[in-house]
Amino acid sequence: MEKKKSATMDENTNVSKSKAKREARKKQVRKEKRDANAARIAGIAVTAVVVLGLVFVVGRQLYIMAIRTTPGTDYSAGLTDDGRIENADMTKMVDLADYRNISVPADEVEAATEEVDEEIQSTLESYKELSTDEQLEIADGDEINIDYVGTVDGIEFEGGNSGGEGYDLTIGSGSFVDDFEQQLIGHKPGEEVTVEVTFPDDYNEEMAGKDAVFAVTINGIMVTPELTDAFVAENLADTENVSTAAEYRAKVENDFYQEHLQEYLTSYVLENSTVNTYPRNYVKATKSILKNSDNNSGMEMEDEIAYEKELTQRAEETVKEAMVYQAVFEDAGLSFDAEAYYSGQVEEMGEQYANMYGAGYLAQSELRRMAIDYLVGLYQ
Repeated sequence: MEKKKSATMDENTNVSKSKAKREARKKQVRKEKRDANAARIAGIAVTAVVVLGLVFVVGRQLYIMAIRTTPGTDYSAGLTDDGRIENADMTKMVDLADYRNISVPADEVEAATEEVDEEIQSTLESYKELSTDEQLEIADGDEINIDYVGTVDGIEFEGGNSGGEGYDLTIGSGSFVDDFEQQLIGHKPGEEVTVEVTFPDDYNEEMAGKDAVFAVTINGIMVTPELTDAFVAENLADTENVSTAAEYRAKVENDFYQEHLQEYLTSYVLENSTVNTYPRNYVKATKSILKNSDNNSGMEMEDEIAYEKELTQRAEETVKEAMVYQAVFEDAGLSFDAEAYYSGQVEEMGEQYANMYGAGYLAQSELRRMAIDYLVGLYQ
C-alpha cells in the first residue's frame, strides 16, 4: 500500500511540473507577441514621424516656391505711359481723405528758430576762408592750416614732414599724437611754434615711445563769415534771389514752413485714406523692384516666409502712396502731357536714364509731384 501511494504522489508531482512548464511557455509566447507588437507599433510611429517630417519639409519648400518673389528691374511694370496704375479705378479702390478741409496746426508747421539758425550757419560755413590775420588766435575747435617738420634726436623721420603743401587740422580732433594740437592754442597766423610730443607705446615699431620735436608754421585760421547785407549781396543774391540778411532769413524760415506743411498734409492724407482693393499686378511688380533693391544692398533673408510677408507689407505701403496721389490727381482734375514730359526727361537726364526707369515710372513721379503741389497750394 505504501508503494502505491508513493507512485501516485510522484505521478501528481510530474503532472504539476509539466503543467507549470506549459503555463510558463504560454506566458513566454504571450510576452514575445506583446514585444513584437510593441516593436511593430514603435516602428510605425517612427516611420510616421519621418514621413510627416518629410511632408512638412517638402510642403514648406513648395509653399516657399509658390510665394517667392522674383527680383525685377522694370520700374514701369503695371503702369501706363501716363503714370497711372493699369486697370485700376481709384474712385472704387480708394476712400480718399477729405484733403480740402484739413485743420493744420500752426505749431507743427512753422519754422523753429533752432533749425533756421543751423541752416544759416551751415550756409555761412560753406563760405569760410583761410585768414592770415595776425590778430586772430587759435582756439579749441578751430580749423587751421599748418606746415610742419618733425625730428627725433635732431633727425627728420619718415612721415613727419608736410612738404610745404599745408595740412588742414581741426584743433581737438585728436588727429595728431599726444597734446600736439593743444600746444597750438593761443598762437597766431604767421607764427613759428615748437611742439614737443611723445609717441605712444602702441605706435608703430619705429616711433613707439620716442620723443619728437615739430617745427610748426601756422599758415592761417579758417574764418566763417557773418550774415550781413554785404555777404548776402555778394554770395546769395543770384542763387537765393535775396538782397539782404533779413530777406535771406525770411526765405529760410519760409522754406522750412513749406517743408513742414508738405510733410503734415501728405502724412494726413495718406493716414486718413483707405485702400479697399489693391491692384494685384502692380503690388507684384512693386515687390519685384523692392526685392531687387534688397538683393543689391546685401540684405540677408534668414526666414524666407517671414521675409515675403514683410516684403508684401512694404509693397502695399508703397502702392498705397501711389494710389492716394493718383486719386488726388484725378479728383483735382489735374493733367499734363506725359509724352512731352518723357521727351524732356530724355533730353535733360539722358536716354540711358529714361530707359532705365521707363515712361510709366517717370510720368508717375511727375503725377505725384503735381498732386502734392496742388495739395500744399490749397493751404498757402
